[in-house]
Amino acid sequence: MARTATVNRKTNETDIFLELNLDGTGKSEVNTGIGFFDHMLTSFARHGFFDLKLTVKGDLYVDGHHTVEDTGIVLGQAIRNALGDKAGIKRYGSFLLPMDETLVLCAVDLSGRPYLNYQADMKAERVGYLDTELVHEFFYAVSYSAGMNLHLKQMDGDNSHHIIEAMFKAFAKALDEAVTVDQRIAGALSTKGTIA
Repeated sequence: MARTATVNRKTNETDIFLELNLDGTGKSEVNTGIGFFDHMLTSFARHGFFDLKLTVKGDLYVDGHHTVEDTGIVLGQAIRNALGDKAGIKRYGSFLLPMDETLVLCAVDLSGRPYLNYQADMKAERVGYLDTELVHEFFYAVSYSAGMNLHLKQMDGDNSHHIIEAMFKAFAKALDEAVTVDQRIAGALSTKGTIA
């Protein structure tokens, strides 16, 4: 049975529709109005084998902040909803991803307790039409909406495009591992008996 979620979120700043299938093949249709952000979310879907449909109408005449942050909120909600009671999942995932001169570490715990540990040093203020400081805002929003402990660390690298892309791909790979069902796990992988 596929683990899917649909989330609609409309505010005075953004109007977002998102469909997520955690058990997909990496297909995506993404339109946020920010080309490089679309590229990152498409990479996330492809490398995590998630099917993703996403349409965002945001107040880009202001800047990209609301569009990026609210997309993170909605993606986090979809991940949480698609996982349900989290029975049988590995819960933890990690990946060390190289991209040319860049190396990024991502580790995930789908614990129900949100926390983001983010370390990156990007020299460019913008890649395409995406402000690089918004990458932190996106992952913060995802981690808190999904209720996940998320560590993202740039271990090496100079090119901001490579650093951001490595972060999205490493997150995809770590999340794919964490949501994987392991037949050895009965119920939730926790001594509490539940993953809240």
